[in-house]
Amino acid sequence: MAHTVPSKFHSIVIGSGQGGTPLTQAIAAAGHKVALVESSHIGGCCINEGCTPTKTMVASARVAYLARRAADYGVHTGSSTGAEASVKVDMKRVRERKRNIVNSFRGGSEGRLEKAENVTLLRGKAAFTGPKTLKVTPTEAGSELASIEADHIFINVGCHPAPLTIPVADGITVLDSTSVMELDTVPEHLVVLGGGYVGLEFAQMFKRFGARVTVVQRAKQLLGREDEDVADAVRSILEEDGLDVMLGTTAQRIDKEPDGRLKIAVAQSGQTKTIAASHVLAAAGRLPNTSDLGLEEAGIKTFGAGFVLADQKLRTSIEGVYAMGDVKGGPAFTHISYDDFRILKTNVLENGDASIAGRQVPYTVFIDPQLGRIGVTETEARGSEQSILVSKMPMSWAARALEMDESRGLMKVIVNKESEKILGCAILGIEGGEVMSMIQIAMQAGMSYRQLRDGVFAHPGLAESLNNLFGYLE
Repeated sequence: MAHTVPSKFHSIVIGSGQGGTPLTQAIAAAGHKVALVESSHIGGCCINEGCTPTKTMVASARVAYLARRAADYGVHTGSSTGAEASVKVDMKRVRERKRNIVNSFRGGSEGRLEKAENVTLLRGKAAFTGPKTLKVTPTEAGSELASIEADHIFINVGCHPAPLTIPVADGITVLDSTSVMELDTVPEHLVVLGGGYVGLEFAQMFKRFGARVTVVQRAKQLLGREDEDVADAVRSILEEDGLDVMLGTTAQRIDKEPDGRLKIAVAQSGQTKTIAASHVLAAAGRLPNTSDLGLEEAGIKTFGAGFVLADQKLRTSIEGVYAMGDVKGGPAFTHISYDDFRILKTNVLENGDASIAGRQVPYTVFIDPQLGRIGVTETEARGSEQSILVSKMPMSWAARALEMDESRGLMKVIVNKESEKILGCAILGIEGGEVMSMIQIAMQAGMSYRQLRDGVFAHPGLAESLNNLFGYLE
């Protein structure tokens, strides 16, 4: 590698995630020489360990769920109706389907990068040796160490699952959000430590695959960023699906019984309890991949657990060095990483003045039904002391949801009373993320809530429920 790689580039992108890859392509298309350094898989977390594989498996779990409910729709498959034993989940096939889709997505990205002019793809581990210089330790056999430099460096190294900080006995394998997707059999009893977005998606998924599932959450509610009523509705849905949810509960240690089963000691309401399990999933946060990036050699400032400090234009403490995606802290979503790319493309390549200030942060939690969220919560809005109107409506009031027999959940919206502008919403229901996106578009257009309340939407559709939702504001 050292014999063929030039030492000087216009730009170096560290990490081929959903921001880094399109930025590399944009820089190259502008006629500049760019090096893309990737230590693992092309595509970053989203394609390889995040959105793509998890949502593929969520889809498989939903099919199992619907198969068990077939009789509710008057459909009989020939097996014993209503019995969980009547649906068999082949985890090896689920895993194979997931792997195939991941490989397809990754392969497409790799092919485009390898064919692109002006792009040098370096497979190795990058570390700063100075403000604008890097050494790349190869991860491929037969390659050599490379020393490279550039006027523009973009840090896009992402994050990894945070390890447990409690004592774990020797010989115990604790699963994380990556390794849990490689299981080839359904766990007998999966204990999920963490009641956030990632933990709940896996918890419900494996329950639908046929596992017994217990969620252990330290806080007093699930999904700590959400309003209490929304979090309570999520908990009710999960418990209806058969999950055990333990709130206000702290895991203390994990031991192994002589028969190989795991024993998790937890503290709840001042008492210590034990949970017997076959598998444990740690789903309590993520940490930045910066510990061996040599940031101190470059003088790049960090905060917290090693997140890169960046301003609203994604500039770090060193001129010409930028941070994008999860590594800079803040909302850890693929669409945010991609928007970071657009901001940097505008500013670095087009001499623009783009900023992350005030940008909307929509997201969807892919439990079933989905939770789509945009803007402020009711709690946040009331804390800001502005005058607001709030409407909350159960999904059972939406005709389309009833027709689909998917009426669990609720819709909630917050509006500024004076301006009549929409401040935020939570849509917990069938295709909640898509309905939320409709409201987001209205927010982007600065529309009054009255325009949705009085809008004419096709019947019978989920969008039509917005007429009623905005009609109940008070």
